[in-house]
Amino acid sequence: MSIIFEQKSRTFHLTNGEISYIIKILPNEQLGQLYFGRAVQHRENFDHLLELAYRSMSAYVFEGDMRFSMEHIKQEYPAYGTGDFRHPAVSVLQGNGSRITDFVYECHCVTGGKPKLEGLPATYCETEEEAETLHLFLKDALTGVQIELLYTIFANHPAIARSARFVNRGTEKVQLETAMSLCIDLPDCDYEWLQLSGAWARERHIHTRKLECGIQSVESTRGNSSHNHNPFVVLKRPHTNEMQGEALGFSLVYSGNFLAQAEVDCWGVTRMTMGINPFNFTWKLEPEESFQTPEAVVVYTENGLNGMSQTFHRLYQRRLARGYWRDRVRPILINNWEATYFDFTEEKLLDIALTAKEHGVEMFVLDDGWFGNRCDDTAGLGDWIENRKRLPNGIARLSEKIEQIGLKFGLWFEPEMVNRDSDLFRAHPEWVIAAPGRHMTHGRNQFVLNFGCKEVVDYIYDSMSKILKNAKISYIKWDMNRSITEAFSNVLPSDRQGEVFHRYILGVYDLYERLNETFPQILFESCSSGGGRFDPGLLYYAPQGWASDDSDALERMKIQYGTSLCYPISSIGAHVSKCPNEQVYRNTPIETRANVACFGTFGYELDLKCLTEEEREMVRKQVAFMKEYREVLQFGTFYRLISPFESNFMSWMSVSEDKEIAVVGWYKVLNTVNGAYHRVKLSGLNPNTRYQINGTEIYRGDELMNIGLITTDSSAGQCLDGDIPSCDFDSKLFVLKAVK
Repeated sequence: MSIIFEQKSRTFHLTNGEISYIIKILPNEQLGQLYFGRAVQHRENFDHLLELAYRSMSAYVFEGDMRFSMEHIKQEYPAYGTGDFRHPAVSVLQGNGSRITDFVYECHCVTGGKPKLEGLPATYCETEEEAETLHLFLKDALTGVQIELLYTIFANHPAIARSARFVNRGTEKVQLETAMSLCIDLPDCDYEWLQLSGAWARERHIHTRKLECGIQSVESTRGNSSHNHNPFVVLKRPHTNEMQGEALGFSLVYSGNFLAQAEVDCWGVTRMTMGINPFNFTWKLEPEESFQTPEAVVVYTENGLNGMSQTFHRLYQRRLARGYWRDRVRPILINNWEATYFDFTEEKLLDIALTAKEHGVEMFVLDDGWFGNRCDDTAGLGDWIENRKRLPNGIARLSEKIEQIGLKFGLWFEPEMVNRDSDLFRAHPEWVIAAPGRHMTHGRNQFVLNFGCKEVVDYIYDSMSKILKNAKISYIKWDMNRSITEAFSNVLPSDRQGEVFHRYILGVYDLYERLNETFPQILFESCSSGGGRFDPGLLYYAPQGWASDDSDALERMKIQYGTSLCYPISSIGAHVSKCPNEQVYRNTPIETRANVACFGTFGYELDLKCLTEEEREMVRKQVAFMKEYREVLQFGTFYRLISPFESNFMSWMSVSEDKEIAVVGWYKVLNTVNGAYHRVKLSGLNPNTRYQINGTEIYRGDELMNIGLITTDSSAGQCLDGDIPSCDFDSKLFVLKAVK
C-alpha cells in the first residue's frame, strides 16, 4: 500500500496492489482524474492519460490554447461556470450573488491510518498500518474558501473512502449549496446502472438499466435515507454477473437526504457524484467556520458482484460497525409485537418469555406500548416513562423477572417522535419541526422532534438514560416511523433554514453516540418502519438493522438478496413471523421462514403457544441449528448463487473463513409438475477438500463448484410411494463439513 506523489509530473498514485487511483494537478492548478481501476505498475508520468482535443462551442481556459477545456477534461472535484457545463461537486453562493469559483491546488500531505470525521459516522482503522490517507488542499483565492479532500486507501480492501471538508478562510460569509462527498469522471459509459429501490415492505429490490446519455440518479428528500432508494449504487459492465466481471460500487455513509447520480455527456464520459442532496440544502459558513461532508466509499472489483459485496461486507462489518457487538454473534430473540400488539400485561409478557426460554431463545424484546398513555398509536410518544397501569412493577422489575427466567431483556424506543396527545407535546410544542403559520402534516399520528436543537436531544437522552440505568436492558430497537415535512427550525435564522435536514441527522448521530458511550454493552438495532433508514451511517452506531416490516419469507428472499449487495449478513435483522403473514397474508412453511431468516440476525415474532406441537419442535431444532452455525452464517464469506429476481428459485451460501464449514440455502417459489432436474454451482470452497453434506454424501469442493450440488426434488417427476412431496414455498438447507 502506498500513496506516491511525483513532483515533476505532479501526479498522485494511490495503490495497494489491487487497485490504482491516479490524480493529476492540471495546468490550471485544478485536479484531474486520470484512472481508477485494477492496479497498474507505477511510472513517473501518466500524462498520456490526459487527452485533449478541440471541439466547437467549448470554452477554453488559456488564451491561444484551443484544446484545454474543462468541459472535456476528467476532473476530481469540479465546479460549474468556468467551462464545465456538467453538474458540479461544489457550488458556493457568495455575497454578491456569484457562484463562480476556482478551487486550485494549494498543498497536500499523507498520513498513516484514517482521520475521524467530527460528528459523522465513517470507516476507521485500528492501526496506522491498515490505511493511508491523502489530504489534498484546494483554495479559491477570491472567497478564501478552502477544501480539504480526503482519500483513504486501505491495505487489505480494494476500496477508497472519500470526503471533503470546507473551511472559510476568507473575510465574508458564504453559503455552500452543493458539497458532494465523491466525484469521479470515468472515461466511458459502457456500464449498467444498478440501484436498490422499492417502498415500505418491499425495500431494496434490485433494478438494473443501461447507462444512457443524460442523467440517471436516485435520491432522498425525506430527511431519512428512505425505503424508496438506498444510498448505494453500482456501475457494472454489461457482461458482469455475480461471479465474474468488472464493477464499481458506491456507498454513502449517511442517513439523511442524499443524491447518487451518473451523468453521461455526449462524448461518453460518465461523471459519478454522491453526497448530501443539494435539493433544499444550504450551509452558511462564517469566516473560520467549517463543514464536513459525509463519507463515500467506492469499491472496485473484477470478480463480479459477489466480489464487490464481500469487500463491503468485510469493511463494514469490521471497520464501520464498532463496539462490544461488532464481532459477536447475535442473540436469538423473540419480539412480542405480532403476538400481542398493544394488548399486553406483565403476566402475558412473562408467559411469552417463559415459553421462549423453553424453546432455547436467548432474549425477550418488549416492543411498542410500554410507556406514557400508549394504548394505540395516537398517544404517548415522547413520554418515556413506564405505563404503570399496564406494567405496575415498571420496566426495571420486568427486566429482572425476564433475566430470572434466563433471558436477556430488550426494549423498543422511538426517540425522534412525539404524539400531539403526550405530556411532552403539551409542554413543548415548539420542539416539533413545523413551519410557522403552516398546517402540520402527520405520519402515523406523530410528529418529528427537532433533533437539530441540542436542548431536545439532551432531554431525550436524559429520558432514555433513566430507563436504561434503572433496568437490566441488553438491547434497544430504535424505531423511526415517519419522514420529515414542513422542514423548518425555530432555533435557526432565515439564512440557515437550508441546514435543517442535515442538522437533524447530526442530532440523531449525537444521541446514538452518547448512548453508545454510556451503555457500551447494549445491542442497538436500527429500524424505520422496517428498512426506511437501513444505511451505512447507522451501522456505525447500531451493528444491525431491521431490514423490513415485511417478514413474509418469499418477500424477504428479494429484500435480503438485494440488501446483501452492500450490507453484511450480521447487519440484516430477519425473523420468523406468524402465518398468515401480516403483510401479504400468505401461508409459508415454518421451515422456509426459518431457512430465510437464518441468513440474518434471526429471531421470532409470534406467540409460540399458538403453534402446533410439531411446529414447536421445529422451532427448538431451528434455534439449536442457529446456535451451532450462526458464526458461519453471520460472519462467513457470503455468496449469492441464484437470484429470486430472475428465477423461480433462489440460492445463497456462507462459507467459514477456514473453508471447513459452509451452509447453503436453496428455495423454490412455486412448485412444478413433472419439472426439470436442478443443481446449483457452489462457490468459495476449497477445491481439494472433501465435504460431507448433511452428514451423508461426500463430494470434493471442485465437484460442487464446477458440476454443482443436486437440488432436484420430487417435482421433477411423479411422486411414488415413499417419495417426499414437494410444495410451493419449499426450501432446504445443506450443511457442508470438511472431512479428512
